[in-house]
Amino acid sequence: MPMLSHEGKSERAIDGNTAAAHVAYALSDVSFIYPISPSTSMGETMDKFATQGRKNVFGQTVKVKQMQSELGSAGALHGALSGGALCTTFTASQGLLLMIPNMYLCAGELLPAVFHVSARALARQSLSIFCDHSDVMAVRSTGCALLSAHNPQEVMDLGLVAHLASLRSSVPFVHFFDGTRTSGVIECVKPIPYSTMKSIVPWDELDAFRQRGLNPQHPIMRGLGQDPQTYYQSAVSANRYYDAVPGIVQDVMDQVGVITGRQYKLFEYYGDPQAERCVVIMGSAAKTAEETVDYLRAQGEKVGILKVRLFRPFSTEHFLAEMPESVQAIAVLDRTKEDLAPSLPLHADVLTAMSEAGVYKKVVGGNYGLGSKEFAPRHVKAVFDNLLEKVPKRHFTVGINDDVTNSSLTVGPTINTQDAGVTQAIFFGLGSDGTVGANKAAAQIIGERTEFYSQGHFNYSSQKAGASTVSHLRFGPTPIRSEYEIESSPGADYVACHHTSFLAKFDMLSKAREGGAFVVNCPWKTVEELDQEFPAKLRRAIAEKKVELYTIDAHAVASSVGLPAKRINQVMQATFFNLSGILPPEDAKEQLEGAIDRMYGKKSPEIVKSNKAALAAAPQNLNKINYPSSWLQAEDNDSSIKKLHPSASPFSETADEFSSTFLKSIDSRTADNLAVSAFTPGGETPIGQSKHQKRALAEEIPVWIPDKCTQCNLCSVVCPHAVVRPFLLDKKEMEAAPEGFQARKAKGGDLGGLNYTIQLAPYDCTGCAVCVEMCPDDALIMEPPNHSQQKFNDHWEYSLNQVSVKDNLMEKTSVKGSQFQEPLIEFSGACSGCGETPYVKLLTQMFGDRMVIANSSGCSSVWGGSYGLSPFRKNRHGQGPAWARSLFEDTAEYGLGMALGSSQRREKLIADVRELLEEAGSGASPISSELQVLLERWLDVVEDADKCSALQPQILKLLAAEPQGDEASPQLASVRRESDMLVAPSHWIIGGDGWAYDIGFGGLDHVLATGQNVNILVLDTEGYSNTGAQISKATPKGATMKMAAGGNKIKKKDLGAIAMMHENAYVASVSLSADVNQTVKAFKEAEAYNGPSIVIAYATCVDWGHRAGDKAMVQQQVNAVESGYWPMYRYNPDKVSTDFNGFELDNKRISSDAMDTLMRNENRFTSLQRTAPEHAKLLQSAMKDEFTSRHEARRRKAMGDEDLLEYLKKCMGEQVTGERVTVLYGTDTGNAEMVAKNFQFEFKRRGMKAKCLSFNDVSLSDLPEESKILAVVATAGQGEMPKSAVKFWQDMETFLETAPADYLKDTKFAVFGLGDSSYVFFNEAARKIDAAFEKLGAERVQQLGMGDDQHPARFDTELEEWSPDFFDSIEAPEPPQELSPPSHLVEILPAEDPKAKMASEPFVPHGSKAVSMTVKRSTVPEGYERAIDHFEFNLEGSGLSYDQGDSLGVWPKNSTQQVDICLKALQLNGGSSEVLVNSMPAVDMGDTGYLHAKYCWVASVTR
Repeated sequence: MPMLSHEGKSERAIDGNTAAAHVAYALSDVSFIYPISPSTSMGETMDKFATQGRKNVFGQTVKVKQMQSELGSAGALHGALSGGALCTTFTASQGLLLMIPNMYLCAGELLPAVFHVSARALARQSLSIFCDHSDVMAVRSTGCALLSAHNPQEVMDLGLVAHLASLRSSVPFVHFFDGTRTSGVIECVKPIPYSTMKSIVPWDELDAFRQRGLNPQHPIMRGLGQDPQTYYQSAVSANRYYDAVPGIVQDVMDQVGVITGRQYKLFEYYGDPQAERCVVIMGSAAKTAEETVDYLRAQGEKVGILKVRLFRPFSTEHFLAEMPESVQAIAVLDRTKEDLAPSLPLHADVLTAMSEAGVYKKVVGGNYGLGSKEFAPRHVKAVFDNLLEKVPKRHFTVGINDDVTNSSLTVGPTINTQDAGVTQAIFFGLGSDGTVGANKAAAQIIGERTEFYSQGHFNYSSQKAGASTVSHLRFGPTPIRSEYEIESSPGADYVACHHTSFLAKFDMLSKAREGGAFVVNCPWKTVEELDQEFPAKLRRAIAEKKVELYTIDAHAVASSVGLPAKRINQVMQATFFNLSGILPPEDAKEQLEGAIDRMYGKKSPEIVKSNKAALAAAPQNLNKINYPSSWLQAEDNDSSIKKLHPSASPFSETADEFSSTFLKSIDSRTADNLAVSAFTPGGETPIGQSKHQKRALAEEIPVWIPDKCTQCNLCSVVCPHAVVRPFLLDKKEMEAAPEGFQARKAKGGDLGGLNYTIQLAPYDCTGCAVCVEMCPDDALIMEPPNHSQQKFNDHWEYSLNQVSVKDNLMEKTSVKGSQFQEPLIEFSGACSGCGETPYVKLLTQMFGDRMVIANSSGCSSVWGGSYGLSPFRKNRHGQGPAWARSLFEDTAEYGLGMALGSSQRREKLIADVRELLEEAGSGASPISSELQVLLERWLDVVEDADKCSALQPQILKLLAAEPQGDEASPQLASVRRESDMLVAPSHWIIGGDGWAYDIGFGGLDHVLATGQNVNILVLDTEGYSNTGAQISKATPKGATMKMAAGGNKIKKKDLGAIAMMHENAYVASVSLSADVNQTVKAFKEAEAYNGPSIVIAYATCVDWGHRAGDKAMVQQQVNAVESGYWPMYRYNPDKVSTDFNGFELDNKRISSDAMDTLMRNENRFTSLQRTAPEHAKLLQSAMKDEFTSRHEARRRKAMGDEDLLEYLKKCMGEQVTGERVTVLYGTDTGNAEMVAKNFQFEFKRRGMKAKCLSFNDVSLSDLPEESKILAVVATAGQGEMPKSAVKFWQDMETFLETAPADYLKDTKFAVFGLGDSSYVFFNEAARKIDAAFEKLGAERVQQLGMGDDQHPARFDTELEEWSPDFFDSIEAPEPPQELSPPSHLVEILPAEDPKAKMASEPFVPHGSKAVSMTVKRSTVPEGYERAIDHFEFNLEGSGLSYDQGDSLGVWPKNSTQQVDICLKALQLNGGSSEVLVNSMPAVDMGDTGYLHAKYCWVASVTR
């Protein structure tokens, strides 16, 4: 056991990014930062240092500024350098490419700077945030020197070399190291003190640089234009500076070696002095290669490696000086892929160097490690083995199986190259459970507080929180060189499984050493329980490896001390220290508690206390399992077989081939073994894999209580992962349902005869409880997952896969109706309680069958676009969202290009259809009359997507029946080729605020200005959520975020106001949980608007640190709206007129108390209040004032001239006169609002003044000023107020306790309620409002109206009877006599017209057959409130049968007497040969009398 050093060591256990930031801060005057993985934490550390007041070597605090993009950072850096200030920046991947233009300028102008780069793969066929050198190789021609560090200690040392060498040479440097592998790995590093750095600063060169800065005291010009006479010579004039770089770098390396004792060379050889085979390598893999060389030399092989540090300029002299002359064969390894090049970059440089020096040896090149592909000693050995071949493989790959072009090298078994005495541990955890954070703390404690060296490497999946993570920790008495994951030899001494879902998914013991420890977080404590729960394969592995087995119920321990059940990190970390013996127990306790103070001290004392309690509770809850030897022959039993495929059900859908191959392997972390042939070149994949993943993450799952449910569907609307859904079942489906299936009679006039159920996906739910918070009925409760998984999984799978989709019974653009549409995104990898996904899910339910999505990089591209894990899916017709991502910065332009491309293709189709019809009409290209009719109708409705969607299947079927190949006319063939454009795609550009407010704002602004019909959805999480919650211009003032550790000092950008300045764009700001109806309305209006639209959506994020945890989305969205922090509005240019500016504010009344509540509940505000209370008060008070001011401006903007005048008079204390009706509404789903606005319209139509507001937008103090009030109120839940009236009613209940009885004595009122008489609380909310107004002394002018969903026309039945009496009671003027718009457009044509000739047969909808009705009789007494009729049909010869629930179209015939009356009224001759054409295909029955008898239902004729 190592001894604890309470004084600590000179080493610090830090990652490569921290090492780079330490040096960069010391030698910079200013720094410009921008988040991009995996370089982000360098900028965060710079900001933190500056906030803490750290001084650089010049005695100043560095000025650190976050920019809007990497392009902005590079431009600002260039400007700072031009002013004579030392500057640095940090980036990776695409971010580095954005800097290229400025890098050329800095190099050309000889400006010293350092770009610290965490090298990362470039996006090719797909995006990768993991390591290779593609980005660095893309900038090798810029004129910047490229210096490579191979581990965190080298990052520290060579970072200093880069800064000093740049200053001495006047050449900018790219200091790069492997992203993730070096940037994120924690190792023991000896920091260089700033005083030591200062001792070797080249002050003379620094003074010379500063004197070159632009200054009016010694003016110069820079960046001029040159013509062909001078450009070439000027460029070559700088050659001597570049030529001097190698010598300067080596000289600085020597200086750093003197002050640190660590010597470096431009190229450094390691291995046998008489080596015959040598590998040239650069980056973290060099350390792995060192280990391998030692191993092979011990086997008698003469091998060595040549490590490259200064890649540009490539010094042939220094390279050859280090290469042993004995070497006969050389392999050059590049960690990049350069398509179409004859050699990869490092390989090409080596060939050039040797050729120019006249040295001829066998040299081959290959690549490795792309996208952080593992590169272990066995792979290094394969490269050396290749050099033994008589003809070594050239341009090889290593680490993959290339069975297509056969470039891969054969790799042998695992070899053990590690130094003796190293302890290894593997932890399988979940993102957001704290595992990675705890393991980082463990590596730091051991590395800094013991005699051991430590290393911590962390493997993340490509999904968000809830995805698996694997932590690899190593500890040993000597520095650790193993820059690869733990392998099976020598194996892990400790393996921990932090979630039971991993037991059957991962082969966790494949890398465990014999006799090691295996700890499982689970509730099972006995062998008997484990026999039932552990798969037989795992039990056999435990016995074969002879591991010591322990279990601990970490979730229960966490809950018992007041932590969320999923926050198990302290429990599992305490268990590790307890079992590993790395530290004595008391020392471990002291260090772990100190780590808790550092990690959670800024959050709250309660969190610190709970975490320490979890540490203390862990040891006594640990159970050692003495398993039997019979486990060596363990076989699965019924229970353990079920655990292998726990979600399997008789009703489950079988996974497709792609899902079986990719989802299974990615999810089980075995995709490394997939061969190249398994992949489709270009990166395209099908959609729809997530439904087969079944992650089983939830610690609790909602359970539906049907008798409390009012069937509002709000739980389904807000569910982030589409695991809560309503289903409608007919009688047959109910009869076939699994045992115990619960459903109730469906409510609503459109759903008669059906049953309603809410089902939940127990293996896909993440347990966020957002649905429970949203439910107004208390109809959902949280239960342990086993209950739902065992009892309700079959119910879910049956509903999902066996119950027919009934999506045509309600309007899909209504709140309730939208949820009967299939969600075409489901079970994504988003965080539990994600605020982004509900918006996109709702969009797919409204428009998903024709959506094209251009998605920005960010959270939405991670949960929406991870390879092999697509959450998007097809509907039953095979349609679904088509999704793609370009870059972070160009999403708007990318989406614009898509839209223009679609528009061009569709215009071609329209033109081709017109030509085809012209040819058909002339007989030149005959097509069937059915197709001709449908194509003509399609042209008539070509701009109506829904009508085109209805016609599409019929047209496609008829097109397929037309002649093919050479028999088809060119126009027919063209129409057939372009037929996928029959329905206009709905183009959506989707991204977060980092894109929309910052890096992509210029493109977004330009797209809005183009006028193109494209929709933009901004998911505003108020920061860069995907890279760890850094500030953006959407971050509010006073919030602490990364890169704003001292609180954001800048006002939140008002993106909506900027967008409205274009005046041609539809703009909306929405908050789903605060007002679902407003969000649905905004989406509907945005998509319908023929021009650019932008919807800015308030998306809560777990990174904000909600006190309520994952379920906080609902209340925080409500608080944000009620406080005025988040506005809800809609601006529609189509509504702009002389008396309306098109702007509607949907939250007019705000509360300062709600703002205080909002900030109290989010750690991003409270952390600053704890650490700097006065500073927090200053910033956050200013923030409240700013939001209040903006809200006031919006209120005024939303007012008409009369309302504004009245408002201003009130503000000035003047008397307000004039009669007016105020219509108030309380709604959840929008029906009450619709009724209220219809009343407002009718009042204005009758010449009356009227305004319409939600109850929550009205203050009780304003009510006495209202002479007439009409209240329209829906009832929510168990007799509760709907969401838009809750705040009003809370105030009213309090007020009624002391209110004077004549408070509303001058006010007349009426109330109309919307309810359902099948509930006990029928119209309860309306009754309460009615009684309250009466109690306050208002005069009731009309009895309470009781709208009832049980009526045939729902609430309209009562409303039609109630409304006339109400208008009479307030003495409303008679409405003007106006003709309503015609319901059908009729055209009368002569019989010889071509349209008439095509209509010689009765119209029968596609897929239907005409049959005769034989019986129709009523089944209810005369005068009954609704018609219930019995029909019988003659089906003989039709081949049809029908059941309850089938669709029925009735086309009745009419009596001769009725037809004559109708024709007389229309002044038509019943025997004339005329045709009426409307929105249906033309029909001609020879004469109009026959036509009316056959097709027009003549119920009455106006005389």
